[in-house]
Amino acid sequence: TASAVSSKEYKGVFIRDEEIILYDGGGALSYNVSDGGKVGNGTIIAEAYPSDEQLSIKHEKAKLEKELDVLQKIQNPGTLESAQPANLSDSIDENYRRLIYCRDKGDYDTLSEVSEELLVKLSTYQIITNEVQSFSQKISDIKSEIAKLDAKAVAPREVIPAKRSAYFASYIDGYEDKLTSKNLDSLTVSMLNEVTDRKSTAPNVVGKLIDGYGWYLAIVADNSKKEYAIGDNVKLRFDSSAESYPAQITDIRDESSNKSIIIISCDKFNYELVQHRAEIVELIMGEETGLKVPRDAIRFVDVTETVTDENGNESEKTLTRKGVYIRKGEQILFKKIKVIYEGSDYVLSEQLNDDEYLALYDDILLEEVEKNEK
Repeated sequence: TASAVSSKEYKGVFIRDEEIILYDGGGALSYNVSDGGKVGNGTIIAEAYPSDEQLSIKHEKAKLEKELDVLQKIQNPGTLESAQPANLSDSIDENYRRLIYCRDKGDYDTLSEVSEELLVKLSTYQIITNEVQSFSQKISDIKSEIAKLDAKAVAPREVIPAKRSAYFASYIDGYEDKLTSKNLDSLTVSMLNEVTDRKSTAPNVVGKLIDGYGWYLAIVADNSKKEYAIGDNVKLRFDSSAESYPAQITDIRDESSNKSIIIISCDKFNYELVQHRAEIVELIMGEETGLKVPRDAIRFVDVTETVTDENGNESEKTLTRKGVYIRKGEQILFKKIKVIYEGSDYVLSEQLNDDEYLALYDDILLEEVEKNEK
């Protein structure tokens, strides 16, 4: 058995409903929300500080505060009193396995949380086994460093909040008012071909809010063979991400005999999906699993079969069937195949519970069948 993905690559153009966010352009921006992050009404997206030095102070303080929070969790009297070496050791092992699992899955948000949990447990184990006395001095030193940073810090010149619930991206590209859901019907092949992946360097831009109900992808494809139809469920895989995204074809417009605009809808958001306006996309129609058959083994043979007409009358007819020869003991038999996928040098045949069709573990003949046919 083998599996094969039925897919093709195209240039995809992202179409989203977006609103540009501006500020007065003075000072250096410090972002509180990452690209692809969701914000609510009033969420502080960014703050403008007088200089880059203030950004460094803010980032250093945030780093120290996180370290302080971890150390205070370790030093918590309740944590130390209830901790038992044997139970803590088992918990550390389990935490480590979760860490590896998150790493292998690429779930880096959870990985950060699990790493912190592991650090707390390892450090607690050090204290209760008397490898270290305490982290009190370290806690005191960090508090002192934070106080020094507070003395240097100044208030931001401008605070930029979100006006509504949406997703956020920290750049604009100039297509925000052109490539929208309202303009889907006016898209042309030439327009899509001219779209490039660019980012504006305007000095007063904070970024943009992206409506979270969903987005569209437009591609130009040859659909003369009707491979794609409105309502088809597909998956999208982009160059910038290993993840695949479930989506649906919502519209197809034929602009010429071999060029159609295909509109695909998706409602999933993340960091990778807001980083580009145009990107190479693999459009996956489905995954087929069947019996792998070398093309060289396929033969066309006239087979006599009993067929039933619409009135229920049976008769014998000779039909040309596609299949392979197999060896069964001393016999050479012809077995039909039902092709569900065609690769460059092989096909996949559906596994059917029918003795007339190829089955798993059948010995397919290649050169030997030539002698048999002669």
